[in-house]
Amino acid sequence: MPVRVSSEGAGPDAQVPAHLTRIPISLITTSTDCSNKTVKGKVVQKCPLVSLASDNVILKTVIQEEDPPPNSSSHNPSINVILFGELAKDFNGTVNQGDVVVASGFTVGKSPTVHKDKLHPCNLLLSGDNAYIYVTPPLPDPRSPPAAKRSSALSAEVSRATKAPKYTYVRLGDLKPGTVVNVYGVVVFFKQPFKSRGTDFCSSLKITDQSDQRVGCTIFCKLEDHPKIFQVGDIIRLHRVKTQSFNNSMTLITSFGFSVLVFDGAEGGSMEPRTSSRSFHIDQEDLRTVEELRSWAANQALVPPVPSIPLSAVSPKAYFDLTCQLLAKAPIDTTCTLLRVWDGTRCPHTLLKVIVERSVTEGPTSFSQERESLIANILVYDNHTEFARQLKPGDFLRIYNLRAIPGSSKVPGLTSSQSEEVDHLAFHLHGGTAYGRGIRVLPETSPVVQELKRVMEAFPEEDKDELNDSEMLEIWSTPPESLGTNGSVACSTERSCGHDTHVVTLSEVKRSDPGRVHHVRVQLRSYEPRKLHQALKLYCSKCKSMQEVPDDELVSGLFSEASKDSGPCSPPPWALSGQVDVPGVSSGSPKRTLTVHMSTQLMSENKSKELIFLMGSTLEETCRLAAGYQNIVPVRSSAGHLALLDLSAPFLFRGRKTYYGCKHCSEAAVREPWAEGVELIDEKIVAEALGVQLLQFVLLMKLQLQDATDTLDVFLWRDAEAFFGVSAEDVAANQEAQNSIHQTMEALCPAEGSTGGHPWMDLCLTAYRAEDDEGQIQTCYQICHSTVTKPFSTQSNANPA
Repeated sequence: MPVRVSSEGAGPDAQVPAHLTRIPISLITTSTDCSNKTVKGKVVQKCPLVSLASDNVILKTVIQEEDPPPNSSSHNPSINVILFGELAKDFNGTVNQGDVVVASGFTVGKSPTVHKDKLHPCNLLLSGDNAYIYVTPPLPDPRSPPAAKRSSALSAEVSRATKAPKYTYVRLGDLKPGTVVNVYGVVVFFKQPFKSRGTDFCSSLKITDQSDQRVGCTIFCKLEDHPKIFQVGDIIRLHRVKTQSFNNSMTLITSFGFSVLVFDGAEGGSMEPRTSSRSFHIDQEDLRTVEELRSWAANQALVPPVPSIPLSAVSPKAYFDLTCQLLAKAPIDTTCTLLRVWDGTRCPHTLLKVIVERSVTEGPTSFSQERESLIANILVYDNHTEFARQLKPGDFLRIYNLRAIPGSSKVPGLTSSQSEEVDHLAFHLHGGTAYGRGIRVLPETSPVVQELKRVMEAFPEEDKDELNDSEMLEIWSTPPESLGTNGSVACSTERSCGHDTHVVTLSEVKRSDPGRVHHVRVQLRSYEPRKLHQALKLYCSKCKSMQEVPDDELVSGLFSEASKDSGPCSPPPWALSGQVDVPGVSSGSPKRTLTVHMSTQLMSENKSKELIFLMGSTLEETCRLAAGYQNIVPVRSSAGHLALLDLSAPFLFRGRKTYYGCKHCSEAAVREPWAEGVELIDEKIVAEALGVQLLQFVLLMKLQLQDATDTLDVFLWRDAEAFFGVSAEDVAANQEAQNSIHQTMEALCPAEGSTGGHPWMDLCLTAYRAEDDEGQIQTCYQICHSTVTKPFSTQSNANPA
């Protein structure tokens, strides 16, 4: 247990092993010998737990030395302590601000924040099994029975169950400048985040509470960490904000460890908080505070009766908020983007029509006349165009401070195909963030979105039986022959399964239960990895593990290390030893002579070149020799015997192909392969003889598909070879196979143009349940029984008949 809590009445020193000695914080440097040393201090700041990649976590805390030893040269020095992994988790659930701790098993590193926080120039770093934290909670008031009861409940070693932190909240009317506080409030004004001069985004808001004080708050942080405020009246909880006095008014600004939660402000609304944080605490006291603020705000008329206005109620010259669904979008020019939206209601005014090129439109380019009458064209300008690029057709949006402009209005980038329109209503989202102007994507779980869906479902679906020419072109993606291909490789896909099921939309796929097969007609929006060589993986069919293919630099280093093991080595009794000359890189470069071992059985059958065990070679030399031998197994000397190289390197070379083994499932040893009666010694025979579990080359890609209803992330793995028509093994060794995949992906997802112009694909998808890295069960999708088809060059004739 890396965090240990002292029993009642005992300090943390009582638990510290006797062989450890305490070192003053002031004497710590990067050259300090930390073995058998401890540091003691009071926790004066505790930051939240932060998740990192590879299922790891980190936590930062600050401890202050309250009783420095006599040899200390500083008064009450403080130092940053960084904890990793299980120790960070235990510390987060066990230790509170004010506790006294003793740390052991730490290392020392330079502090990157010394000029900012003015603390010790070094950090203490604690991770691994040898790092410990011994902790003593503050002594409770003996006059307080509840406190005494809680204190007596502490055991000598706490469990891993998280102990919820206790927060104190300050009323806005009681704020004092220069303090770090936690507050609750009702939002009375807010601006959408915008890019600051640095790497962060900035947003501002005003909040109030029962003290009737209105306090401004400025937030600097990453975009995803900004409060998710949907409307005035939302309830917000701010942790660790700093108070400042400005123009005789109190303001709040984010400080280290800032976090935020937002709740729906409507009475009886959802208690589910909106946050990007993966670890936060809510108890009954928090819920009671939210309900009290909701009730108070309703009586104060702080919550608007109508948060947004539908298209059917829009008035000319009005500024309003609109809740809608994005159907399609297209860039007009560098400063303006067109959004085509609807909310299931019809605007009573004649609306602006905007004509754009089909090739730049993302999403459907045409709708039925009935649906078209419900669609509003919104022009967004300047800073909002950058956000609009991230929007996807199907997103539910709230657009703030949208302006309805009546009369004549000329569209930016007007083409000759469009005349200037008169006596219509145009919707403009002007640049800037004044009056809260901006766009917010709403989650589908939002009550507002659920209500919007109910309105939309009341509108009849478009008639799918009668399609005009442009709709046929959109659905089948069959451009006229006169358009030409400009030399690009045309690709399409077809299903090869025998499933008897009809084509469904992606939104229907998402609503379906796992374990089913779906047929879809979609476009490829994006894919990962963009560097296609990274799609090549190594898969073990025994332990079901998947790993990256080691890069040449790592493999070359393993060969170099093995070549240094040139000690005496006794070959096994079944082997004959000899030497082989390795040709130089060029005709003038010197040759090298290397030791080889060969099977006596193979030599007796005149198959000496079918398998050799090669010692002392570099990776480059092994590759050059592979052209003259059927199988080459690199070996090294280990305790006077032959041994295979580390299995991070290939254990077998067959021409240009290399083969890897699984470290977990292999029992590797140099043995003679049994080849009697075998015409050809292949990789499976060699692997079986050497006790190596053969790894299989596979292709793994993540594709984002789209149609008019939604987007969906799917995997391409088990059927990837059938999809591309090449084997992963060939891709690993053959440039032509690599080029084939590259051309296919370029054709399905061109780098230029909008995603709306990408070819349509007929795919078969399977849905299944899987466990993610955090142990959560989620629904995943995989492409199966689908292949890419490329037309023959003769199919491009003008008259194929």
